[in-house]
Amino acid sequence: MTRLESAFGAVGSAQATVVTGAGGLPMQLADLPTSGPWGEKHLLGLERLTAAQINTVLDLAAHYDQATNGGTERLSVLKGLVVANLFFENSTRTRTSFSLAARRLGADTVDFTASSSSLSKGETFIDTALTIEAMGIDLVVCRHRTPGAPHLLARHLKAGVLNAGDGTHEHPTQGLLDIYTIRKHCGRIAGLTVALVGDIRHSRVARSNIHGLVKLGARVIVCGPSTLVPNEIRQLGVDVAWSLDDILPEVDCVNLLRVQFERQRGAFFPSIAEYANLFGMNGDRIRKARPNLLVLAPGPINRGVELTPDVADGPHSVILNQVSNGLLIRMAALSLLAREHQKKQDAA
Repeated sequence: MTRLESAFGAVGSAQATVVTGAGGLPMQLADLPTSGPWGEKHLLGLERLTAAQINTVLDLAAHYDQATNGGTERLSVLKGLVVANLFFENSTRTRTSFSLAARRLGADTVDFTASSSSLSKGETFIDTALTIEAMGIDLVVCRHRTPGAPHLLARHLKAGVLNAGDGTHEHPTQGLLDIYTIRKHCGRIAGLTVALVGDIRHSRVARSNIHGLVKLGARVIVCGPSTLVPNEIRQLGVDVAWSLDDILPEVDCVNLLRVQFERQRGAFFPSIAEYANLFGMNGDRIRKARPNLLVLAPGPINRGVELTPDVADGPHSVILNQVSNGLLIRMAALSLLAREHQKKQDAA
């Protein structure tokens, strides 16, 4: 028995993509090795998920890690399905990650670009999505600048909808991959102290991280300039700090959020240099932190602002691990939604 067969009941390679279960029969979506409940047709955010559902995604990602050699080998779990990437905002990492995740599982993909679509001719957002769905789409991955846009799609489409980031609201798979990275390196989430540092006000990544980490038992501290930390954030169960230096000695992980200049309407701090001085992670701060501090950043990173190059490329950084883990998380999320989509079709 190969490593893939023992880890996942599957055989995978770049050429032959046959998934088999016990007895060598083709593996179906219904046979996914899930550790707990799911039952969601869409993945729109982590706010509505339970801790058990979040762990189901994390555990399935861990299975895929073993079964595909870290996401580098192919399976055929989604063979015959079509995943459409509807991105109404610029993206490099997320869009590429979703495309690769779908293909690693055997699905076909369709990439949509708003600038070259019929939206420029006056077609509505919903009509565009319905037109693409009519071509035989099973799952839709949507990124949009407007909060709630994927939720609107979910109300109109039969396809499963996965939120790839909606304005300043949520970015569930980024939150999941951050949490997965922490769990993989630290062995747990419960009992850890995680700091989210930077532009909390405009960060969909911060909100998804908060929802997931708090539900899994972590203590979360948000830290940044007072103008970039909304007062109501405490309602999500987090602590608030205004000084990075004060909290570093008690933090196990620090997630450095990008300053989102493109979403800001006004000046939230005097200068980039002052922000970097007060909230940027540098060598001096690393030396004052815990020896096993984990440094994360969702990317794209601004070297010299959120963190210095020596930190970004240093031994505490897991930034590139986050990218690799993002592929596994998105494979898991697509599989779970595809299974629910298949259940709906079988019941129809």
